[in-house]
Amino acid sequence: MQRRTFLIIGSTLAALGSSVRAEADKSAKQSEIKEKAMQALQDFYKADPKLKDVVAKAPGYAVFTTYGLSFGFGGAGGKGVAHDAKGGKVTYMSIAQASAGLQAGASDTRYLFVFDNSQAFANFVDKGWDASASAAAGVGAGGDNTANVKAGAGNIQGGRMYALTKAGLQAGASVSGMKAWKDKDLN
Repeated sequence: MQRRTFLIIGSTLAALGSSVRAEADKSAKQSEIKEKAMQALQDFYKADPKLKDVVAKAPGYAVFTTYGLSFGFGGAGGKGVAHDAKGGKVTYMSIAQASAGLQAGASDTRYLFVFDNSQAFANFVDKGWDASASAAAGVGAGGDNTANVKAGAGNIQGGRMYALTKAGLQAGASVSGMKAWKDKDLN
């Protein structure tokens, strides 16, 4: 009987310990992602100071850091946060990109999405975002960040997207698709 009680109590304590450890891991991952996203946002501001005012006036924005490799086929992935300016809520998100074409290289790229209205921001967070079959061409080494931000700017439904290659070298031409979605494990 004592043995059974000991096993039940021991199992319960082990389960509680695992739960506490998992919550600590989640919190650590959230902190790391948020820190990298805020650093990426500062990189955008440094590269193009006008973006600070654009972001400040927006009802919401999302910022991601990605890492990718390509050789014919390519892929990149990363994490980031979507920030609701009205309520201050932060949503943790993931982003992925796949490409095919005449390309080779590796990159460390940041993406900034700035939304024109609250509905566009809410749709981005709740439904995710999908840009299929966009074409890209070029060579970049991350040297002149301002040029990278301006060259990487584009319209999205309900806002604008900016790209900043922080490090690496990508060369070639490709067709690619990109998708962003809410990270279920971190929210």
